Amino acid sequence: MAPNSLRRKIVELVFKSKEGHIPSSLSIIDIIYYIYKKRLRKNNSIFILSKGHGSLALYVVLNYFKILKTKILNLYFKNNKFIGGHPDINLSGVEASTGSLGHGFPTATGIALGLKIKKNNKKKIYVLVGDGECNEGPIWESAHIASNYKLDNLICIVDDNKSSKNLLPIDNLLKKWSAFGWHTIKANGHSFKSLDSAF
Repeated sequence: MAPNSLRRKIVELVFKSKEGHIPSSLSIIDIIYYIYKKRLRKNNSIFILSKGHGSLALYVVLNYFKILKTKILNLYFKNNKFIGGHPDINLSGVEASTGSLGHGFPTATGIALGLKIKKNNKKKIYVLVGDGECNEGPIWESAHIASNYKLDNLICIVDDNKSSKNLLPIDNLLKKWSAFGWHTIKANGHSFKSLDSAF
């Protein structure tokens, strides 16, 4: 999956800045790397990280694919936090400012609906949310809207790393998304083979 250099860079940036979410970033690094390597180049598709506190995973992948410059990445939590703990749309390659849980997925849903209205049926919107984030109301309102408008250009990846167990346990996420009218597939987010099969 993702090169070990990406994991190492995440840890180095957090160590130097004394800021950032290492577990959240390592939990999604393979998924984001996979999406940028194998999915986004098709039809100019878009990726939105709704789980904004995992921003370091996005930053190092953007840097790896030469979308975000190294000199910008190395400013992480420096220079008045120009590049900080949550994705900011002012950074190269970041499609939505996120961080407040539950905000990125509605944004992705709106973009997907806009593309449908414009009859742009080729571009896909990939959005990654966390299991803890699935406790937020806007997630389910957007899931309901997407299902009703049949937004088959919207792909939501849920990082179910069980972090919600520590705060507010959530029921079976696969069944819950299915109940909202979504086609759901379980995959191992640290396996290219599993992700290939799912997509």
